[in-house]
Amino acid sequence: MAHANLTLDLRSYSSETHAHQHDYHQLVLPVTGRLSMRVGGQEGAVSAQRIAVIAAGREHGFAATDLNCFVVADVPEALAPELARLPAFIPLDKTLSQYVAFLHLKLQQGPGNRTSERQMLLLLIQLLQERYGDALRLDRRIEAARAYLDQYSDRPTSLTRLAAVANLSTRQLSELFRRQLGMTPQQYLLEKRMQRAWQLLEADELDIQQIAERVGYGSLSAFSDRFRKHFGHSPRYFRRIGK
Repeated sequence: MAHANLTLDLRSYSSETHAHQHDYHQLVLPVTGRLSMRVGGQEGAVSAQRIAVIAAGREHGFAATDLNCFVVADVPEALAPELARLPAFIPLDKTLSQYVAFLHLKLQQGPGNRTSERQMLLLLIQLLQERYGDALRLDRRIEAARAYLDQYSDRPTSLTRLAAVANLSTRQLSELFRRQLGMTPQQYLLEKRMQRAWQLLEADELDIQQIAERVGYGSLSAFSDRFRKHFGHSPRYFRRIGK
């Protein structure tokens, strides 16, 4: 079973660990001290203005000798698949550094509302993706198809309709979309719907039937089954742990 909880906390490291891996993504953000790391065969360190992004399933180890403190986020793989495409070590610009400092301050104040903590972490993931996501320039036709899926993720969308938007044949669309984004259009649409559903569950403003409809499912049972397969738990589970 994949790790299903999105967590954010402060951690210190006092020794060296053998290489290991886990079934969720992990972000290690600097507060004080230095953490030497090896991630997927790449050597680096988390210190000052540099963070580590450890993708799910990627072997890694670390060593620390001095007093240290880090903001560490564990992120379910299905919630943020884009993290797997980020570099293992990336610099923090001024805005991101200030946001990490803000996260540190909030965590120092003690346990807070779990929903607000997850929302803060989701914002951090969005900021990282905007700055350091794939540098690949998408073909304008694939960008048009992706923008259409982003805008109309709550509606039924056929591959034929999407191909017309992109001015491609269905075969060309599927091949080019997979080559540039690492997934099919159907998989991309599913990711958008499931992530939107997670966010709506956390907001706790709509019932689950309404959320299903907001993300394009007319059937509550079909939505619940898909959500459970995607995240490993039912929508009611995430509604419960968010309170």
